[in-house]
Amino acid sequence: MSDPRVFSAWSAATESRVTLEQLLSVVGSGALELETAPGGLAEAVTGVAVLDVLDPGVRPRELLLAVGVDAGSAHAVDVLRRAGEAGAAGVVFGPDRSGGAAGTLRAAASETGTPLLFRTPWCSWAQLVGVLRAALAAAGVPPLPTAPDLAPGDLNGLADAVAALVGGAVTVEDTESRVLAYSSTEEDVDDIRRLTILGRRVPPWRVAAMREAGFFAALWGTDDVLHRRAHGDDPERLVCAVRAGGEVLGSLWVAAATGRPLVPDAPEVLRAAARTAAAHLLHHRTRGADGRLVEDAARAVLEGRGSPEVLAERAGLTAQAPCAVLAVAAASATAEGDPSRWHALLGLHCAAFGHRSVVVPAGGRLLVLVGSLDPDPARADGEVERLGASLVARAAAATGTHLCAGLGEVVPGLARAADSRRSAELALSALVYAGGPRAVGRTADVADTVGVMQVVQALRAVPLARGTSVARLAAHDAESGGRLVETLRAYLDHFGDAAAASRALAVHPNSLRYRLRRITQVCGLDLGSPDARLLAQLELRLRESGTGKE
Repeated sequence: MSDPRVFSAWSAATESRVTLEQLLSVVGSGALELETAPGGLAEAVTGVAVLDVLDPGVRPRELLLAVGVDAGSAHAVDVLRRAGEAGAAGVVFGPDRSGGAAGTLRAAASETGTPLLFRTPWCSWAQLVGVLRAALAAAGVPPLPTAPDLAPGDLNGLADAVAALVGGAVTVEDTESRVLAYSSTEEDVDDIRRLTILGRRVPPWRVAAMREAGFFAALWGTDDVLHRRAHGDDPERLVCAVRAGGEVLGSLWVAAATGRPLVPDAPEVLRAAARTAAAHLLHHRTRGADGRLVEDAARAVLEGRGSPEVLAERAGLTAQAPCAVLAVAAASATAEGDPSRWHALLGLHCAAFGHRSVVVPAGGRLLVLVGSLDPDPARADGEVERLGASLVARAAAATGTHLCAGLGEVVPGLARAADSRRSAELALSALVYAGGPRAVGRTADVADTVGVMQVVQALRAVPLARGTSVARLAAHDAESGGRLVETLRAYLDHFGDAAAASRALAVHPNSLRYRLRRITQVCGLDLGSPDARLLAQLELRLRESGTGKE
């Protein structure tokens, strides 16, 4: 460890109100790992300070970098407690957690309510200072009007959003002229752009020419948008440096389509886009290859084909400790939002609860593998339930999207994680299928819905008699544009309660009664027959699940 006396105090005070959650979402897991945040992640971070033993004062709402402090020492505990008393935004220690350092510091953090973080091994203290300074500058920048829901690091989505605003083709490049992302609209692109995208970098001869002309010196030395006029087959271009906290992160390029000029306010749009792009470029840079390796290892274990030991080593989990999987998805198929938006939020929130976790995208849902749960099964179940409820509530507050979380069974180690995943996904499917107020639960909590799903699945291969009441009713609706099938479903779902069914359909009770009479007239369904009602409900469920049985 370096001697802390060689480091002077440094602060990056900012007037913007950036929360710890926002800061960590921008920084990504490649630079910092959140161990625990007993008081949550909503507190503001106004700056960063490096611990100085000659001037050990700690200011409120600053993130304290405990450079040179052995995380396993009594000094580390003292630093954490003093930071808590001063109201610091959190304390960051070095990556060495040997000798149970994390557990000791976690207990001290719980006493003081102070967030505890660790620097990753592949990010030096000097790099971390630069990253945090840039992240503080970038975290409070409002998103582009057309792209408020971009996931952290979604550079392709950013390029598409900017392209739609300026009416041209966009590339996002790093400081070495390598292409990190480009817009998907590729009509009438010029040869230079085509070569740049195919080679994933600007052609070397082009870079050399721009460097010789002093173009890069001008670009990195200004916050303004540079304009290159059209010349021959080379269309007009705009370019703007992306920077945060004084650090240059890359550039945004816009090329006009052949024969079509850019929109008049394209320079102003690009300038605003560069400010928004800073957070995404920073997250992309710091996430790095290690995060993807952890995700790949977790996906393999969750699919029952990976090594628990490899995952434990990469993710800092204990292979033999109790663990569980939570399956998280939007509460309905019509809900807006990309699951990647919740990725960082779920991981951060698990860490705030003191749980080490790995979040893995799986189609339209996210799988959250939570490790090192309490050895007592009842307490471990309680931890998973509280975490699931908190994740759903936090996601709704942060993104406005209502989620459901299926809770997997607690299993004795990572080797059984695939079993927990299967039970979590089954519970999630039942929660979404039911569409009721319950948003969190295990398979035991939604056993009746799971049973209905299994019955419907089994009946898919059963040929029903032609001309059933529901089949005739559906045919009538198709011809007349009526809503009799919808009315029957609401009536049966509400156990024949006409008042409740009419409220669900937003119609007057008299209108509902008229429709019920029409149902009897059209298809002859006897609503007084238990067999007829049972068959009708099963067939309605089959139609809802997409089998389309006639």
